[in-house]
Parts: sequence; C-alpha cells; structure tokens
Amino acid sequence: MLLDLTPLKVSRDYRLLFFGQLISFFGSMMTFIVVPWHMYQLTGSSAMVGFIYLVEFVPMLILALIGGALADFFDKRRLLRWTEFGQGAASLMLLVNSLLPQPRVWVLFLCVAVHAGLAAIQRPAFESFIQKIIPPELMTSVMALNSIRWSLGAIISPALAGIVAVKFGPSFAYGLDLVTFVGTIYAVYAISAVESPANADRPGIKGIIKAWKYAFSRQELIGTYFIDIAAMFFAMPQALYPALAVYFGEQYVGFFPAAIAAGALTASVTSGWTKSIHRHGLMVTIAAAMWGVAITIFGFSDSLVVALGFLFAAGFFDMISGIFRGSIWNQTIPNHLRGRTASIEMISYLTGPMLGSAKMGIVAERFGVKAALVSGGILCVVSVLGAAVFLPKFLKYDGREGIKHKEFEEARHAQGSSED
Repeated sequence: MLLDLTPLKVSRDYRLLFFGQLISFFGSMMTFIVVPWHMYQLTGSSAMVGFIYLVEFVPMLILALIGGALADFFDKRRLLRWTEFGQGAASLMLLVNSLLPQPRVWVLFLCVAVHAGLAAIQRPAFESFIQKIIPPELMTSVMALNSIRWSLGAIISPALAGIVAVKFGPSFAYGLDLVTFVGTIYAVYAISAVESPANADRPGIKGIIKAWKYAFSRQELIGTYFIDIAAMFFAMPQALYPALAVYFGEQYVGFFPAAIAAGALTASVTSGWTKSIHRHGLMVTIAAAMWGVAITIFGFSDSLVVALGFLFAAGFFDMISGIFRGSIWNQTIPNHLRGRTASIEMISYLTGPMLGSAKMGIVAERFGVKAALVSGGILCVVSVLGAAVFLPKFLKYDGREGIKHKEFEEARHAQGSSED
C-alpha cells in the first residue's frame, strides 16, 4: 500500500531531477500564492485575481505546442536549462517590482505570463526525458513520486506564504523563490544526455498536427484531456483564496492550497495499491467526480476546519485522478510522439484551472463566493460523468493493453526508420 521508491533507486538522472525540482518548487509555490494575494492587496478585486490565470493561459497555450515539437527533436537537457534560467529571471522581476514605492499591476501580469510560457516549453521536455530513463511498468510509481514532490512543496510553502507575506511583505517571498532556483539549475546541468528518438520529426506545423491527430484518434487519451478540463474548469477554487482569507483571516490564505496539497500527499504516500489497478480510465472518472463533490461541500462550509477538511478530500481525489492519467500517458504513447503529446496534456491540465479560475473570480464578483463554489462543484460532477458516458473506450481502458500498444507502435516506428 505504501509508496514505491523503485524509480529513485534505478535512475540517477531521475533522482537529480526529483530533488532539484523539490527544492525549486518550494519557492515557486510561495510565489504562486503570493502573486494573487499581492494582486488582491493592490486592487481589492477577485476578478483581477482571476485574470492572472487568464493571462497565464494565452502564452501557455501557444508555447506548449512549440515546446512539444522542440522536445521531440532537440536536446532535452538544453531546453530544461534555458527555461529554468528564464523562470528565475521572471522571479527577479517580481522581486524588483515589489520593492518599488508603488508596485505595478502590469508587472505581475507580465511575470506570470513569462513563467507560464516557459513552463509550457519545459514540461514536454521533462515528460519525454522521464519516459526515456524509466521503464514503462514503473510509470504509476513515477506519477506517485512526482506528486509527492509537488505535495511537499504545496503543503509547506503555501502555508508559510500567507504568514510571510503578511509579516514581511511579498518581497521576502519572491526573494526566497529566486534562491531556490539553485537546486533545479544544478540538477539540469548534472543529468546525462538522452538521445532523441530515431527518425525524429523536425519541429513544424506538420509534426504538431500529426501528434494532435494521433491523440484525438484514441478515446483513452481524449478522456484524460476532457475529464480533467471539465473538473478543473468548473470547480477549481484558487482564484477565491484571497477573498476566503478575508472571511477566515488573512494569515490563512496559504492554508487552502496547502489543504489540497496535504490530501494529494496522502494519496501519494498510500498509492502502492494503484500498481494493481488496471482500469485506469474508470479510476480517473470516479476520482474526478469525487473532486467535484468535495468542492461542493467545501462551498457550504462556514467553519475553517471543515472547509480545510473538504479541500483535503478534494486534493486526495485529484491526485488519484492525476496518477492514473499520467500512467495512461506514459504507458501507451510511443516516445517519438511523447514531447508533442505532453504539450497537449499540459494544455489539458492547465486550461481547466486557468480558465476556471477566471470564471470563478467573475462569478464570485457577481453572485458571491459561496455561489461560485457550490455551482462549480455541481457542474463538475455532471460534466465529468457526462463526458465518460460518451467515451466508453476510455472507461474500459486497461493499462496492460496500453503497454503492449506502445511497444508495438515504437517497434513499427523503428522499422520505418531503418527502412529509410
């Protein structure tokens, strides 16, 4: 039942990336919490907080397509290095702006846009690199470990972020983020080179279209995209954290995302059972629907303890969904398409939170925070179950068949390369 540590034992490169990103993610999550809080302090508007996520969405959408094509052709290490330095520069800009007598709102928007765009280039390179250094049968364990890394940073850092921001100001938090980039920059310079797939497609529109046609030809992949988009678009509460903090206490602004992360961590450390589950599509559907149920009840909560409890439950179910979605992607997609399909995945799992956060902010501004949360949770459940009904192959997907499919497609691709 406990966490499987085998990927950390068998791969030096995975260990480097795991611990390097663990360090840098601590600082990044602090900034993730402080930027919306800073925006709310400057403007007093939940809608303006929601627009932060909308501004992130546009460069993410555009550059994810480019990042996937680059990851399937160029040196993945170089892409990881460039993007880490760029994100560090964005954190430096946030720090400088916060030190001004009158911080500029447009700088907050610019920096989150730059960070999101670089993350869109980085993520496909990371995903396709991991697939080359870890065997496919260990991908469920990798997803659980990755979620551990995320959860540790997302519990401790947000909880501290609210306290740090209130007591010391946003500049202190942005400075901590900048310092933690040292960990991941060391890791991306220490990892080994990984060869690009044989007969790799050169970056271009044709290669991007090829990957999208492949992804949307398979219901088991379509299901992972649309169910996650539906769940996050309707029920992601992050734009409302500053407004909730006004009700419960400003020092608790980081407790809300920390509760979700604590639930995710609990799901991860008890994830050993997921290795024996092969109906991955069914598990994604159940977990995504339960996320919506938890957010609905969270919306009715007037007690901080009860509210945090249901956010904990939401985070638990969201991570279960994430573990099985990641397993589907890494077990069934051939490596020569992995970078470009990773960009599609990134678009899918960020579209919902980013657009959903903008939607939450606008609904809350007009109808109130509770109405936004409750209606969003209910619509999440309805949309997830509705999507699953129209994707029967997704519900029936078996991970063992997915591995066989991947091996067959990679062998066919290699044969085509040798004939050329």
